[in-house]
Amino acid sequence: MNDVTELYREFGDNRLPPGQRETDGFPVLSKSGTPAVDPAEWRLEVFGAVETELSISLEEFRALPSETQIQDFHCVTGWSKFDCQFTGVRFPSLLERAGVRNDAVHVMFHSADGYTTDLALADCMRDEVLLAYGYDGESLPADHGGPVRVVTPHKYAYKGAKWVTGLELLTEPERGYWEQRGYSQTANPWDEQRYG
Repeated sequence: MNDVTELYREFGDNRLPPGQRETDGFPVLSKSGTPAVDPAEWRLEVFGAVETELSISLEEFRALPSETQIQDFHCVTGWSKFDCQFTGVRFPSLLERAGVRNDAVHVMFHSADGYTTDLALADCMRDEVLLAYGYDGESLPADHGGPVRVVTPHKYAYKGAKWVTGLELLTEPERGYWEQRGYSQTANPWDEQRYG
C-alpha cells in the first residue's frame, strides 16, 4: 500500500487546504444522480492524440497492474476526507499502453452520465492519479463512481470523473462540464482555485 497523503507539501503548509473542513463521512455529489452502468457492458476508451486507441473491458482493466493508495479527497464544496484507500490503475501506466503523441497537451475525461472534465496532461501524469475500481478493500460503490472513477488528490474532486468511460487526449485545452460553468480549470485546493 502506498501512502501519498504527504503530497500536500508540494502545494501548501497544511494537509487540510484553506477553506476546507475535515469530515469522517463520504458525501455523494454528482451532476444528475447515479447512472445505471452495467459492469459487463462497461468499456474504457482511450482516444484522441495517442499512438494506439484502446478499448478495455472491466475484466481486462482489473487485470492490469494496479496498486492501492491512501489519499486525501478534497471536494470543491468545502469538505475533505482524509485517508481514503483507493485501488486502481495509475494514469501514467495506462497511457504508456496507448502511447501519447507529442502534440497532446490536455485530457478530457468522459463519463457514463455525460459529465466531462479536463486537466492538463502534466497534471494527469502523476502516480497519484488513479483510475480507481476499489475503495476500502471493496469494489468501488456505484454512487461513488463505480465501476471506475478517476481520483486526483492534488485537485478538487470535480476533476476526478465518476463512472469514467473515456480518456480523450487533446491537442488544445477544452473546458469540461463544470469548467464551462465557471469552475477553475486548474482546481488547486491549496490556492483555493474553486472558480475561474
